[in-house]
Amino acid sequence: MKNKRLILLFLLVTTVATYLPACTNLIVGKNASADGSTIVSYSADSYGLFGELYHYPAGIHKKGTLIDIHEWDTGKYLGRIEQARQTYNVIGNMNEFQVTIGETTFGGRPELVDTTGVIDYGSLIYLGLQRSRTAREAIRIMTELVEEYGYYSSGESFTIADPNEIWIMEMIGKGPGVRGAVWVAVRVPDDCISAHANQSRIHQFDMGDEENCMYSPDVITFAREKGYFSGMNKDFSFADAYSPLDFGMRRYCEARVWSFFNMFTDRGSEFLPYITGESDTPMPLFVKPNRKISVQDIKNAMRDHYEGTPLDLSHDFGAGPYHSPYRLSPLDFEVDGKKYFHERPISTQQTGFVFVAQMRASLPDAVGGVLWFGVDDANMTVFTPVYCCTDKVPSCYSRVDGADYITFSWNSSFWIFNWVANMVYPRYDLMIGDVRASQTEMETMLNNAQSGVEEAALRLLQDDAGAARRFLTDYTNMTAQNTLDTWRRLGQFLVVKYSDGVIRRTKNGKFERNEIGQPAGVIRPGYPEDFLKEYVRQTGDRYKMPE
Repeated sequence: MKNKRLILLFLLVTTVATYLPACTNLIVGKNASADGSTIVSYSADSYGLFGELYHYPAGIHKKGTLIDIHEWDTGKYLGRIEQARQTYNVIGNMNEFQVTIGETTFGGRPELVDTTGVIDYGSLIYLGLQRSRTAREAIRIMTELVEEYGYYSSGESFTIADPNEIWIMEMIGKGPGVRGAVWVAVRVPDDCISAHANQSRIHQFDMGDEENCMYSPDVITFAREKGYFSGMNKDFSFADAYSPLDFGMRRYCEARVWSFFNMFTDRGSEFLPYITGESDTPMPLFVKPNRKISVQDIKNAMRDHYEGTPLDLSHDFGAGPYHSPYRLSPLDFEVDGKKYFHERPISTQQTGFVFVAQMRASLPDAVGGVLWFGVDDANMTVFTPVYCCTDKVPSCYSRVDGADYITFSWNSSFWIFNWVANMVYPRYDLMIGDVRASQTEMETMLNNAQSGVEEAALRLLQDDAGAARRFLTDYTNMTAQNTLDTWRRLGQFLVVKYSDGVIRRTKNGKFERNEIGQPAGVIRPGYPEDFLKEYVRQTGDRYKMPE
């Protein structure tokens, strides 16, 4: 039995190591946002994850009802827990009261994984959403659940938000067979921004500030017992105790937080030495931005590849002839016995789904909560509005036609966006302009339509809440389907325009013909000059023309 537990622990830790530099959360307080909304984003970045929109309907349940818990990442059965008497409608990662929860995995100390726990981090998110009306209530429910049933996963950072507050909660188990977890939750000030990206970011916290800080009673004493900490309580750092920093955590993970801070503050150069390893002073958990931030700003931030910074991926040899900001995994590699690495930006090709949550206290919940949702790579997706009252998943965001991670469907948004993106990756500079034009057109149209749609929904809400819910559900479904149809046409356009390494001429979005109606001559773009110079440098005179 002991050997079996060790094997399970090894497999779990190996899986964590494989997917460690995975997800990203960006956070904007309500007084830092352009419209007074709280804003959080989440990209679920994992090879093997099918991008779909989850739905858990509201319900009233008999006392004593039990539900099965399956690990979100693998589908493995973990056990049964008691169902709540009442659960709320959840669409994606937002519930009907605009409560939103995202996560990033930091892993932490592997010996603290409890393979006997019943609730993993993914199940904890969706249980919290089904049972809570505020962010504070979600924190209470989530921590009580792991205390009662045990926490199966490794170290996790959660973003827990509602229209008024945003919290970061970090949690890690206590080891095999030890029920519960140690955790700390800190509220992000309303006028600040924050982020986390697969590394624990809570260091010192104010244990006397009950309004803005919550923590497990043994968060420090447990660290002392395990030998992770021996100083004064005031000097205790959750991150240092439970997730000691290494190179990968700094460069793959904290660098994404740095990039977000660099975009919206004037402190990027101040924090850069921490990312490059020249300083060990960590970045603050939250900072004040230098301007108000819109929902669209966060959509665009989720598309970042360090462009215009010292970590920019698009201008070295690894970018290839067409300056691609993507690198194939794994992130680290070895040549002649020496170890090297690739940068890991916010946007990455292995994303399953991504969202930007907009939560507004100034509006009724049904209208105020919008989960701007997209599938696949954030850089090449289109964020469509999913209202938190939605109770029907758009078929294109489901497992339509049996679609899954290895089953293609022309009716699946996940697969259509993957199809288009994978055409673009090898010839990025040539093709990204076409994608960006369609993306901008679609998102601008959806942004401009938002106020009119919501005014209509508010009028309906005055007389018939059910009618308002149906209206917003229908709008959610319509925009998702229209976006799929547009992207399918874009893919067909790209196949024709760029096939065989040439470019077919277009004008006003249509392919040109000559005076007798035949297709116009093609453009042969060849390779960029900087690539040709490197090509000649590496091949010498092999391809030199005789004089």
